[in-house]
Amino acid sequence: MFNRLFRRTPSEYNFRITPADIEIRVSSKETLLQAALHQGVPFPYNCRAGGCGECKCRLVEGKVKELTDKSYLLSAEELKENYILACQSIPKSDVVVEVTLEKGRPEHPIVETSGTITKLKPLTHDILHVAMGLDQPMTYTAGQYAEIILPAELKPGAGESRSYSFACASSQDGRADQLDFFIRKVPGGAFTEWLFSQTKVGTKLHVRGPYGNFYLRPGTQPIVCIAGGSGLAPMKAILEQAHQDKKSTRDVVFFFGARTQADLYCLDEIEQIRRNWTGRFEFVPILSAEPENSTWQGRRGLITDHLQPVVGERIAQHQAYLCGPPPMIDSCLVEFSRCGMDSSQIHFDKFLDRSHLVQRQTV
Repeated sequence: MFNRLFRRTPSEYNFRITPADIEIRVSSKETLLQAALHQGVPFPYNCRAGGCGECKCRLVEGKVKELTDKSYLLSAEELKENYILACQSIPKSDVVVEVTLEKGRPEHPIVETSGTITKLKPLTHDILHVAMGLDQPMTYTAGQYAEIILPAELKPGAGESRSYSFACASSQDGRADQLDFFIRKVPGGAFTEWLFSQTKVGTKLHVRGPYGNFYLRPGTQPIVCIAGGSGLAPMKAILEQAHQDKKSTRDVVFFFGARTQADLYCLDEIEQIRRNWTGRFEFVPILSAEPENSTWQGRRGLITDHLQPVVGERIAQHQAYLCGPPPMIDSCLVEFSRCGMDSSQIHFDKFLDRSHLVQRQTV
C-alpha cells in the first residue's frame, strides 16, 4: 500500500490519484469524486450522478462501495480491468485509482465563507432569484457552481450541501463579492421548502466553491445553447461573460425550454445580451405545455423537435452547451448524435435534485 501522508480519523481514508501522484483524504461518507472536487483536484466528470461515465477510473488498490450499477455505462473490457465510477464509489479502505486529470479547466481556490442574503425575488412560481453578499470574495468562471451548506435549523439535513450554478458573470478579474443563484423549488425538498417559505433578507448562509467544468471552451465555430428551467442561470452567466471578455463574435442559437409562458423569465436580460452580441444571436423559446387557445405565437413542443429545423443541416459543425433537467439533456444528446455532432463538442450540466440521486442508488 502507498505511504500515508496524512493522519486520519477512523472515518477517513487516503485516496491516491495516479499517474499525477496526488494524495488526498476522503471521508467514508463521501464519494471519491466529491472528495477530489472539494480539494481542488481537476478530476474528470460531468453529471455527478452516474449517468455519463466521464468520471470512470481504474481501481488499482483498495475497496469501494458502489452506489449504482456501472455495467450499463462501462464496456466489458473496462469492467474486467476493474474500472469504477468515481461519483458512485465510496471508499471502504485506502484507495488508489488511475485516471487522466483534466487539462484546461478553470482553476480557482476553493473558498468557504458566510454570506448574507440581500435579495429574494420570485422569477416564476417555482424559481427564486437569491442574491448573497459574501464575507470573503470568491473567484469563479461563468458556468461553474457553488455549494450552499444547509443551516442548523434544517433537521434532518443540517450540514449537508446543495449545488447551484452562478447566475451572473463575475467581474473582469473573476472576483465576486456577491453571488446570484436561480433556485428551483423542489417539492418536498427540505432546503428549498425552507428557502421559499421562511427565509428572509438578512439570513446568513455558508457557501463553498467554486466547482465545475461547465464553461465556454475556446473556438470559432458557432454555438448552440440549450437551457431548461433554472438551467438558464449558468447559460446566462456564460453569455454575459463572453460579451464582457470580448468573445461574443461567434454566432449563437439559444433555445430556452419551458412549460408555459408563465415559466419564461429573464427575457429582458436575454434581450440585452442579444443586443450586445457582436455575432449573430437568435433566441428561441419553446413551450411544451402552453394551452392551445393562448396568445402564444412562438414555437411549441420539445426542443428536439426544433433543433435541426432552426439550426439547419450544419448542426454538426456547432459547439453545444446544455443546462437543465436530465430528460431534456438526454433527449438532446441523442438528437445531436443522430445529426453527427462529435461528443467532444458537447458540454452539459444536468440539474439533479436529491430525488434523482436517491433513485439512482441501489444500496
